[in-house]
Parts: sequence; C-alpha cells; structure tokens
Amino acid sequence: MKRCAWLLAALLSLHGCSELLFYPERGLPFTPANARLDYRDEYLQAADGTRLHAWWLPAKEGVEVKGTVLHLHGNGGNLSSHLGGTWWLPEHGYQVLMLDYRGYGLSQGSPSLPAVYQDIEAAFAWLEQAPQVQGAPLFVLGQSLGGALAIRFLVEQPRRRERLSALILDGVPASYREVARHALGSNWLTWPLRVPLSWLVPDDDSAIHAMERLEDLPLLIFHSVDDALVPLSNGERLYQAAPPPRVFQPTRGGHVQTFEDPDWRQVMLQFMRDPRGFAGLRHLAELPDSEKRP
Repeated sequence: MKRCAWLLAALLSLHGCSELLFYPERGLPFTPANARLDYRDEYLQAADGTRLHAWWLPAKEGVEVKGTVLHLHGNGGNLSSHLGGTWWLPEHGYQVLMLDYRGYGLSQGSPSLPAVYQDIEAAFAWLEQAPQVQGAPLFVLGQSLGGALAIRFLVEQPRRRERLSALILDGVPASYREVARHALGSNWLTWPLRVPLSWLVPDDDSAIHAMERLEDLPLLIFHSVDDALVPLSNGERLYQAAPPPRVFQPTRGGHVQTFEDPDWRQVMLQFMRDPRGFAGLRHLAELPDSEKRP
C-alpha cells in the first residue's frame, strides 16, 4: 500500500470512493524478458467487456509441472513492479498467471470496487479453460491489496474456492481504513486528521469482515515483523479470524518483499507440496540453514 502523499490529496477531493484503494500505473517499462524469463502476453475479458492484460509464465523447460499459481498483486504500479513475487516459481515447476487489474499496465478501464472482482473472475475463467492448467493443483498468491481482494472474491464465489488447493497471503491489510489511519499517522502533515480522514476510506470490503467465511481452504499467511506500511497486527488478526487449516508465518523485511529471501520461497514451496499437512516454521530461529537449501 502506498504512503499517504497520494492518499491525502485523494481524500481531500473524494468521499467514500473505492478508487482510493488503487494506485495504478500505465505502461510496462519492464517485462519478464528483461529477466530472461520465458513468458507470453495474455488478454482476458471481464464480464463488462473490459480488456485485461496478463502475463503467463510457464514452468521452466524440462521441469515437471507441479501446479499453477494465480498472482494478484498490490495496489501500486503494475505487473512490472510485482514480478519479484513470482519470477522464481517456474524453475520449481509452478506455472504462473500474473493479472493486471483494470487501469493497470496495459489493461483497459479504471479500477474500482466491485468492478475489480470481475477481473479476478476473468482470470479464473481463463485458467478453467487453459489445457496446461487442468489436472494440477491451483493456488492463489495474494500480496497486499491483492490478498484482500482474493479473500472477498473467494468468499463470494464458492465454486472458484472449491477449485483451489490453497490460498497464500503476503502482507495483507485486515482493514483498509485502519491501514489508511496508520499511514496518515506516520506523516506530521496528516497526523492530526488521521481519524476523520480515515473514515473517508471505504471499509465494507475489508478482508477481516470476510475471513471467517473462508471455509475449508488451506491458508498460509506471511507477514513481516518489519512491515512499516501494513503492520504485523494485520496478519495476526487475519490468522485469528480464519477457520482452519491455516498457518501464520512471521517474516523479516519490507512490505511484500518476502520472496527476495530464498528461505521464504522454500517455506511457500513446502506448503504447496502439502497444504493440509504443513505446520509452518513457528519461530524465526527455525529458518532453514542457508547452506542446506536445495
């Protein structure tokens, strides 16, 4: 989630608009080709006709396909700024569909709620028809706002939820309004108005209001103890509200920078191998020895 410089200007001009949750950037200054990754552009269509852009990252050639990951990124930038969340999965046998919501990157339209849920549905519909996805486990990785959107979408769409093997969350806000209040309170200019201004941020779709209805879906929640944008308490609240089976995994590092560290990549891989049996690493001291990484 972006800091409050943009938020203040928006809050002063809008009241209760879901557009406040989104901070898109047009264009794609960086593609997987720049990182020497195999990929292709995919174009999806939402129910209202909006044309959406996505990247498909196939499993590395010669590596057995173990499953597919739908990546839902956070509220800022576009696909180019969120490749760090999933670039590493294809070499381990996981195919990835990275979606840009409406208004982001090369996708048409402007982001808002509930329209963005149509974009997530379009991604599921594409995956449902893709031959290379059939017969293998399907996962959703939701980072920051993308995780909050995933929770609300999956609660309202049980058919899509039933298709999933597990949901993985990373740095997800429990409450949009509380995160806005935290951001406003971190700046001297907005600190005195942090409470009244935060009430302009819509909160009905916040993840915490839907979490208890996310039934019978294995869940792994990553959240950094160092996260200055979405405090650790957000991940803890989501874990407490979620029905089992679920695992809470504290990490280190900046907001949604989890997978810069190979150790956390290994934790996610272990979880995807056995989502219902994975117990997690309860303490940071239990991190795998770097010299023992496969």
